[in-house]
Amino acid sequence: MNLKRRNRVSAEFSMSSMTDIVFLLLIFFMIASTLVTSSALDLQLPSSKVQTVKRQDVTVNISPDLRISVGKDIVSEAELESAILAKANNDPEAVVMLRADKSVPYEKVVMVMDIAYRNKLKMIAATNPK
Repeated sequence: MNLKRRNRVSAEFSMSSMTDIVFLLLIFFMIASTLVTSSALDLQLPSSKVQTVKRQDVTVNISPDLRISVGKDIVSEAELESAILAKANNDPEAVVMLRADKSVPYEKVVMVMDIAYRNKLKMIAATNPK
């Protein structure tokens, strides 16, 4: 009598289901990361075809009603320079990102740019990429 087992246990492992899960997680995090905003203020940034720099150490926001905030702290024009320098922590490579609404008068934008220039900080203006 020939009594051989017909069912053998395979030691192989299929990775196809694992790669499906990895790709689904990758897609989820890609979509979720685009929904994250850099600030809670609702600003209508001017449009541009140029991508802004990803590194920013200090973020200065100017809202349409001319409220100025450094990071999440609302400051007055008199306190603006000291707040920017406090956030920069005397870093010579610090980058100041200016997020000004497109309806803000030009003199307010130049005021922030002048503070960055006097303190030898790098300055970038945030735009809405189209």
